[in-house]
Amino acid sequence: MRIDMSGTMEQLRVPACSPGPLVSWSDEKLLLSYRAERDGGVFGELVRRYEKELFGYLRHYLGNAEMAEDVFQQTFLQVHLKCDQFEPGRKVRPWLYTVATNQAIDYRRRNRRHRIGSLNRAAQNNAEEEAGALAELLGGAESGPADNAQSAEQNDALRRAVDALAEPSRQVVMLVYFQGLKYRDAAQVLSIPVGTVKSRLHAAMLKLTESLSHVALPK
Repeated sequence: MRIDMSGTMEQLRVPACSPGPLVSWSDEKLLLSYRAERDGGVFGELVRRYEKELFGYLRHYLGNAEMAEDVFQQTFLQVHLKCDQFEPGRKVRPWLYTVATNQAIDYRRRNRRHRIGSLNRAAQNNAEEEAGALAELLGGAESGPADNAQSAEQNDALRRAVDALAEPSRQVVMLVYFQGLKYRDAAQVLSIPVGTVKSRLHAAMLKLTESLSHVALPK
């Protein structure tokens, strides 16, 4: 992926990383090395590691692939600009999610006209994936590919239920259940206590269970 750094440097083309020492480096070593050397190859390896994961998160969060692409670009622009603020001893993954979430929130504020119905558009592209994740959230057993092939009605109901959650609850559901962040990492991303993450998840579980009481979820 090409990261547009216009305004700070001409452009940073993120090269495809060939097998070599960078692939064995930790995320933290990559970021600290980039902070010191501004090596495009090091930056490119960091982007490569998180491209699919962060883009998927932003696509779910914003409900639109084009918007997710814009915010993904802005996220790594901010990583470039603010890498000096990264503190040794921190973990890179939750820090990247913090940057990405803040960029997504800012983007939605600037583009409020896209907000209504965005999650419904996401459901059309990711219904199967979302249904499986939410079924697991609501206590369903681990399922195979056939079990995840939910009907369109079930998928729509699940997606609408998440859409109806209050934004704070929706954020923790997406970070913990969709992205697999640990409670403490989600707390760091959202700048809230771990206990608040747990209480919001509990509230979200109750709300989703109530909203989907009439829907036949996978067993």
